[in-house]
Amino acid sequence: MLTTNSDWAIRGLPASGPDPALKGQLMLFGQFVGAWKIVRQWFPLSNTGVEEWVGEVHFNWVLGGRAIQDVWGQHDPESGHFMPVGTTLRMYDSKLRAWRSTWISPIQNEVRTFIGRPVGSEIVLNERNRGPGCGERWIFSQIRPRSFEWRAERREAGGGPWEIVELLSLRRANGDEAAPPRGRR
Repeated sequence: MLTTNSDWAIRGLPASGPDPALKGQLMLFGQFVGAWKIVRQWFPLSNTGVEEWVGEVHFNWVLGGRAIQDVWGQHDPESGHFMPVGTTLRMYDSKLRAWRSTWISPIQNEVRTFIGRPVGSEIVLNERNRGPGCGERWIFSQIRPRSFEWRAERREAGGGPWEIVELLSLRRANGDEAAPPRGRR
């Protein structure tokens, strides 16, 4: 059972839509507002095999429509309750002409910051906290009104090729099941 935007109950946090003064810039991520089903594959760099996970993410306008927050999680098979894994707060920075994005996951003991921009038909977010020559980037691609793919790519210190470590296929939650990701590219 998918949760709904009505579950966002912190006073002052939710907003009904984008701030009109920034609507053009905000729609880069605003297009994702709503509930999505996820099929996720994770490819550990240790090559110990592929792990799969099925879950959901909910994007919503927050903070007067000047930011977007998403909450990632899955349903407990026994209770059916939504179990959040983490959240991202995304805001458009008009000075940078880019998006600031912060992922917070108490379960993973992680806080990660990214700067995101459109690159062609994709949205690319580059991590800010890694050392020189290494890093992680998150890429939203194949964006359509009812589906998109999201992948995490990582490279180790000293540069080298980017390797896909995570691949997600997302579909709008309205009874349509998420398609399995296409595997490593």
